Amino acid sequence: MVDEALSAGAVARRLGVAVTTLRTWHQRYGLGPSEHVPGHHRRYTPTDLARLEIMRRLTAEGVSPAEAARWARQAPDPTPNGTVAPTRIHPTGRDGGGTIPVGRAGPAARGLARAAMRLDAAAISETIGHALAASGVVATWEGLLRPVLAGIGERHAATAGLIDVEHLVSRCVSEALAAASRAKVPTGPARILLSCADEEQHTLPLEALAAALAEAGVSYRMLGARVPVAALVEAVNRTGPAAVVLWSHTRATADPVQLSALLAAPRRPLLVLAAGPGWRADTLPAGVVRPVDLAEAVSLSAAVRDSLDQSRRD
Repeated sequence: MVDEALSAGAVARRLGVAVTTLRTWHQRYGLGPSEHVPGHHRRYTPTDLARLEIMRRLTAEGVSPAEAARWARQAPDPTPNGTVAPTRIHPTGRDGGGTIPVGRAGPAARGLARAAMRLDAAAISETIGHALAASGVVATWEGLLRPVLAGIGERHAATAGLIDVEHLVSRCVSEALAAASRAKVPTGPARILLSCADEEQHTLPLEALAAALAEAGVSYRMLGARVPVAALVEAVNRTGPAAVVLWSHTRATADPVQLSALLAAPRRPLLVLAAGPGWRADTLPAGVVRPVDLAEAVSLSAAVRDSLDQSRRD
């Protein structure tokens, strides 16, 4: 912790929150910058920053913002190095138990996880948008979104909680991926058909694939969640895709009969991809490929698209 006063942007980066969140904490709860030099913007002192860290930590642990702000305002002055001993402020009796685990993911994922626990939709969307613009879809999915989504799922499995967090984050992720898809609309016919398995409702990984394909200039059709096998085969016969990606998140939806039906379709695609953790490699019909990650799914889809286009030109 440094001794000099800091701007709102610098404090936001240190805490892993959005500047808009700092403004809200200032306007609603009085946790604003206290140093004022005439003719300049107010700046945050080490004491301000230490109290904001308490606010951030407690809200991440599930304490309401109003209660967290009350404890932050009552905190003692920081120690000489600018910190406040964390053991002094624990109104809920929890010691970090309210955080979302993100494994070895980097600071951006930890910041996104904290924003998720605060239900801070603006900060969530801002973090995702910046990552997509800076790193692209595949890197953002693998390094930022997937670790946080997996951490939310892990916490839900352990506590049966965080349903509100999961819904909000999923909506923000879906909106960001849709915006990324619209930002670069590929030209040419849609050679790739994307579909969830019958009764499968987890669509975010498929939406990530759609955005990554658009980024790579590969046209696609998205059928979405819970596609019955008869409807999927009908779509294949009507559109003649070069590849079909069938997503299954759980074993309950990963019926290999669906894959066999695609292989037996009158207009059988050149490539059938069984994507997602639901599929078991030893149950896949011969000729079906199981991509190991998003990058491989994009690469295989692009390659088969190019192969079909080349054969039609020859």
